[in-house]
Amino acid sequence: MNTKYEMIAKTFMGLENVLAEELNALGADDVQIGRRMVSFKGDKEMMYRANFELHTALKILKPICHFKAKTPDEVYQEVKKVEWEKYLDPMKTFAVDAVVFAEEFRHSMFASYKVKDAIADYFREKIGKRPNVSVANPDLLLNIHIAEDRCTLSLDSSGQSLHRRGYRQESVEAPLNEVLAAGLILMTGWRGDCDFIDPMCGSGTFLIEAALIARNMAPGLFRKQYAFEKWNDFDRELFDEIYNDESKERDFKHHIYGYDIDMKAVKKASLNVRAAGLAENITIEQRDFREFEKPAEKSIIVTNPPYGERISTNNLFDTYRMIGERLKHAFDGNDAWILSYREECFAQIGLKPSIKIPVFNGALECEFRKYQMFDGRMKQFRSEGGVVKTDEEKRIMSEKHRFKKNREFKKRLAEKAENEASDILTFRFHSLERERERNTHDERKHTRNMKAKPFRSDKPTRGKRNK
Repeated sequence: MNTKYEMIAKTFMGLENVLAEELNALGADDVQIGRRMVSFKGDKEMMYRANFELHTALKILKPICHFKAKTPDEVYQEVKKVEWEKYLDPMKTFAVDAVVFAEEFRHSMFASYKVKDAIADYFREKIGKRPNVSVANPDLLLNIHIAEDRCTLSLDSSGQSLHRRGYRQESVEAPLNEVLAAGLILMTGWRGDCDFIDPMCGSGTFLIEAALIARNMAPGLFRKQYAFEKWNDFDRELFDEIYNDESKERDFKHHIYGYDIDMKAVKKASLNVRAAGLAENITIEQRDFREFEKPAEKSIIVTNPPYGERISTNNLFDTYRMIGERLKHAFDGNDAWILSYREECFAQIGLKPSIKIPVFNGALECEFRKYQMFDGRMKQFRSEGGVVKTDEEKRIMSEKHRFKKNREFKKRLAEKAENEASDILTFRFHSLERERERNTHDERKHTRNMKAKPFRSDKPTRGKRNK
């Protein structure tokens, strides 16, 4: 019987409920929602699947111990009590990430140093030599979370943040974080039951994440490595079995459309879609939203217009007025979801949202609003049986002020050391794997290709490299 243990899945504030639903569907036990995290229990297979299959998790942590410490010295003493030879070979390297909400620690790096010192001194005193620290590519990655005097020391099973899927080849300015994009799509309730449209698609993040959700494909399919692959107890056969399991995937009978006025964005989005092997599901064209016409099939719009913060536009208000006009005249009978930052921008849309959900896009406190488009007046729509807000949407709306009670969250995000989970910067995935790891990924790629069905020969394969 496999041993079950506690784990923690980290996510963005606002996505906790969506992540909990994903974990329950995955079969996790004792799922409990926290702040920017969801705790759960499971075995080694569950840990592998959580990393590989969850769309809305940023990290999967496996706690080593919980303890109370009011000072840095107490943290040092508690960490030094751990039997570190169970987790770390002194000939290997390690690194420590820290998240701190405590006045005793001037900076999160200070907490990291105390943990590193404790581990180094543990081995030095016991065997006369100590493991080295490697920030770039450690053999073991640790996480220390300190909230006042409550401390949790964990193994980081993910390594790089899970939002770094591995399919992004090119990026526009301020690309949307993949985990946030997936979480927003899941919030809408869309699971591939109609066409999906992003009329301001940028580098195509919404489009690709929508295709993965519609086809129920694991976002980890593109990723080259997880931190748990370097652990002493790594079960390569079990993980290869999970990786090559296609039984949960499904066909997508509708289609996904992306448009952008900028031809450079269209080219970048098209490149990313091809790199993900999803060109059969996604069509991208250069088109101005002003020319948007009513789609022939039932559709949903999910989009992230310019905010006027990181992305500039000649006339921001005109853009939002145009969005409202196009939705009203060319999208009746469908739902549109818009992510934006400024209340004055939303006001220019000129339509009443049926739901407002607060979310953070990086350090920006944004809202994700649903616009239910219908002909005629609201009174007539309701008299004909139309539902403006479901019971679940009413529940969510009743919690809309919950972020206001946690303003320190926004302040913490301003610190670079605490901002990994909010990384929305352009990146390219640089492979640092050794030859053995490279061969392992090639073997998995070959195995999955051999199993692929003929009519799905364009299916994305894990280990595909960015050029």
